[in-house]
This record gives sequence, structure tokens and C-alpha cells, in this order.
Amino acid sequence: MKSTRSLATSWPVAEKWCWDTNMEWPGLSGSPFSATPASFQDAVRTLNTLQTNAGYLEQAKRQRGDPQTQLEAMELYLARSGLQVEDLDRLNIIHVTGTKGKGSTCAFTERILRSYGLKTGFFRSSGSSPHLVQVRERIRINGQPISPELFTKHFWHLYHQLEETKDNSSCASMPAYFRFLTLMAFHVFLQEKVDLAVVEVGIGGTYDCTNIIRKPVVCGVSSLGIDHTNLLGDTVEKIAWQKGGIFKPGVPAFTVLQPDSPLAVLRDRAQQISCPLYLCPPLDALEEGGPPLMLGLDGDHQRSNAALALQLARCWLQQQDHQGIGELKSSRLSLHQQLPLAPVFQPTSRMCDGLRDTEWPGRTQVLQRGPLTWYLDGAHTSSSMQACVRWFHQALQSHQRPGSEPEVRVLLFNSTGDRDPAALLKLLQPCKFDYAVFCPNLTEVSSMGNADQQNFTVTLDQVLLRCLEHQQHWSRLDEGQVGPDLWGTPGPETAGPTSLLPTPCPASTHRSSSLVFSCISHALQWISQGRDPVFQHPASPRGLLAHPVADSGASVLGSAAAIHVLVTGSLHLVGGVLRLLEPSLAQ
Repeated sequence: MKSTRSLATSWPVAEKWCWDTNMEWPGLSGSPFSATPASFQDAVRTLNTLQTNAGYLEQAKRQRGDPQTQLEAMELYLARSGLQVEDLDRLNIIHVTGTKGKGSTCAFTERILRSYGLKTGFFRSSGSSPHLVQVRERIRINGQPISPELFTKHFWHLYHQLEETKDNSSCASMPAYFRFLTLMAFHVFLQEKVDLAVVEVGIGGTYDCTNIIRKPVVCGVSSLGIDHTNLLGDTVEKIAWQKGGIFKPGVPAFTVLQPDSPLAVLRDRAQQISCPLYLCPPLDALEEGGPPLMLGLDGDHQRSNAALALQLARCWLQQQDHQGIGELKSSRLSLHQQLPLAPVFQPTSRMCDGLRDTEWPGRTQVLQRGPLTWYLDGAHTSSSMQACVRWFHQALQSHQRPGSEPEVRVLLFNSTGDRDPAALLKLLQPCKFDYAVFCPNLTEVSSMGNADQQNFTVTLDQVLLRCLEHQQHWSRLDEGQVGPDLWGTPGPETAGPTSLLPTPCPASTHRSSSLVFSCISHALQWISQGRDPVFQHPASPRGLLAHPVADSGASVLGSAAAIHVLVTGSLHLVGGVLRLLEPSLAQ
């Protein structure tokens, strides 16, 4: 049996860092406040002065008073930018909220409608979640991030328009980060004449800056859970009330199966304003009598998101008098006590194509690189981590290699904000990792030249101390072995390959070694040991840490037949890893 070993070291103090890894091309010079901005990079730097992700959440907590006051402020910004709320009606919006799966639901919905030949816009507000690599990812046309040139053009047009219309009113002269991006998305979609816009809510619904939308075509609510309790409330019922704030009179809305209590809250919110709310039948009901639907996103939990997306897309097509929306079919499903069921229909070939071709980087994503397999999932709540663990288990089985050559499992983890890292790590315990690696959401230690989403209120020593706390949580869990068994115990016929590390231990005694690295690049160098054909770093992976675990682990990883690496806990972390493993994403 291995002993749990920890690494502690002294870290540089008060070094400022780019808090999320979403960095644009470093090394470009020029003031972000230049009267004649030189580049896309200047636009990103200026955007960053408006607010960071952390600042957004803190501001929202302080300002969650009367939602009408906040929405009126957003409407004033919209008017100063040259638009009225009525102009947004031309975008034929699909408005989506939820705790889990809203991004995936939006991605499915956009891809389905694009398969009909429609020109789509997709805005990821999601004030709590990062863009993976570049801020352009948040505003998409036909599934692709807008170009740097288009981003730069619309950014400076909006920025100067707001500067020229500022006054001495109580409203700040410039909206905060996510409000600015929301305004910019509306301008981009109108100027580019999209046929529809899929708009993801940032946080909650009632208070969200996207909720100035008055006449969406259809609304959706994905699976609900506990998240952002300081902002949305500490029960799922309070959170459901916030999510139901996007409902509009007479506008059809759909939700997936929820626990009875929050479902009742959604029902009541809808009834109060005469919003027709429907419950999506499971995907199984739509598959009945036809071939199984293939989803571009892995994991059983994606079936719920796909079911919601199909209803949203079909309703949108129906509202817009499109043909080919899928024939209704009889179903043996019983009526739900609280809500009427949405139609059970046969998905069209275009719908099937859209579901199959959906891509959503950083969510249940697998990269196969020589002996290394990277499993990337930005799960950061307890419920999404449970889904992640189940997906990882299934994915491991499908990527098992024939024979009994030794394989190694590695966890790369970080958690930020007000998450409970101990709860998340507890859920990961049954995965039986040989190594647990912790690092901040920083691609390189020295990142002062990088612009995207800098946070100058956080220091390197602070985030490294948090990583050390994560390591301590893991060590205590390793000692107690108290993780719930989401993994399941494989029978003899499904037993996995042999571990290189001493003895195939039963779940109750399996121990892992743990390490903390100062940045993602160092962590990946150590994990890959130069064996990833794409990620090749000039520095030697050996000698990154003068520590026995690092030395012995380097030998183990260097000779393993296969290395399975789960990257999770934070979308920021996943974005940083993708930036290094897929350099083309940053170009």
C-alpha cells in the first residue's frame, strides 16, 4: 500500500497573475486607452478594465436589491448604445437558464437550428463561467466565435458610443464586463442579421442582465441544483424562483424533469404571468419506434439537455412557421401531475444531424494523444461532479487497452470562488487515482503580458495556498476513504488494467500521491513526461520539483502503457489545459 505524501514549498509572494488562463496573444504593446486602438488585444485589455468574473459575482451580491432597478439600468445602457428593447424582438431569441446543462442545451439547440440552414447567433453570458481560451467565444455566429476584426470593430463602436452618451445620472458611465458583452452581442447579432439568437442566462434569471429581453420566441430551464447560494438563495426552491424570472406572458417555456418542490415553484411562476410551461418527455420517448439518437456530447446527463433542446428547436420552428418540424406520435407516457407534457414527436433527420454534430469544448471532452488520454470536464458543482464521475467511468471502459499492461490514473484539479472543494474531491475519491495534482488556473507563472480576464486583486501566493488546501482536503479524504461509491465495483469480467503503482488495492484502502504545481504548464509537463506528441515544452519535465513523489512519479509516468488524466473542478482550469493541448484554439 502506498502512503499519502504531500508537497509543501515556499511560493513567490504577491505576484499578480491572470486569474483565469483565458489569455490572448501576449507581448502586444500599446495602451488600452489609446484614442486610436491598434488591435484586438487593446480591445480585450480595455474590456478587462470593466470587470472580471470575480468582480461580477461580488457586484451582483451587493446589488441584488430591486431587480426592476437593475433591469432599468441595463435598459438605459441599451438606449445609450442606440437600441431599444423592442429592437431585440427582431432577434427571434431562445432564452435559456438553469443550474446544470444550460450551456450544453444552448449548444444542442443552436446546432439543430443551424442544420436547417438558418443563420444563428449564440451568446454565452454565463457570468460565473469563463470562456475557455478567448473572449470571442462568448459571441458566436453559425457556431464560430466572431473574428478578432469583428470583435474589435463592434467593441470600439459600442465603447465610444457609451463614452459619448455618459451623463451625471446615477447610472455608471460604462457598464460592467458582462453587461457590456451582452450589449455587444445584441449589436453584433442585429448588424450581422442573424435569423435567431440563442441567449444563455448568466446567473439566475430575474436579476440577470439578459432579462431585458421582452419577447423571446421560447424559453427553457435546464436541470436545477444548488449553486451561487450567496446570490440566488440557499435552497433549490429559491433558486427555481430566480430561474423562473425569465418567463414571459404568452411565451412558451419548457423544462426538464425536476424534483417536485422546485418544479412547483416554476409552475407557479409561469401561472402568475400566463406563461405556458411544459415538461419535456425523456429522450427515450422520442426515440421510440426509431433509431437511437446519437449525441455529439458524451455522458448520460446530456440526454436531458438534448431532450430540452429538441423541444426548444421544434417550438421555435413552429412559431416561425417552418416546415419539417417532426411528426407527432402516440405515447404511453402518463400525464404529469404538475405540468402538461410537451409533444412527443419523431425527430427529423436535420434534428438528428444537429444533435450528432454538436460540439462543446471542455465538457465531457476526450483527447487521445499517444499513451495519454485527457478527459476534460468543467464540472464545478456537486451534481455536475457526480455526472462527471459517471462519465469518466464509462469513458475509461471504452478507452481500455487490450491486455494487462499497467496504466496510471491522474487527477488534475482546481476549484475557485465560493465552491466547496472538499465536497467535490470527496465525489472523486472512488475513481482510484494514482496521483492527484493541484495547480492554479494559470497557464504560466509569468503572465503579465497576457490580457484576457486579468484580475489584479488576486496574488499568486493566495491561489497557491488554496491549492495547498485542496491537497490537504485530498490527503484527509485519502486517509479516511469516505467517498461515496459512484464508481461501482467492477466484476471479474470488467476489471480494468493493472496499475503500475504498488498492489491493486481495494477501494477502501487505495491511496494516491499528491503534488502541487505553480501553473498548468508545469503540471502538464510532469504528467505527460514529454509523451504527448502535441504538447511539447522546451523545459525538461524532470526537475520541475525537487521532491520524492515528483521523482518517483516521473519514472512511473514515463514507462506507463497508458495514462488517463481527468481534468475537472473548474472551467477556467479546463480552458488553460485546452490552450496548451490545442494551441490552434488560441490563434
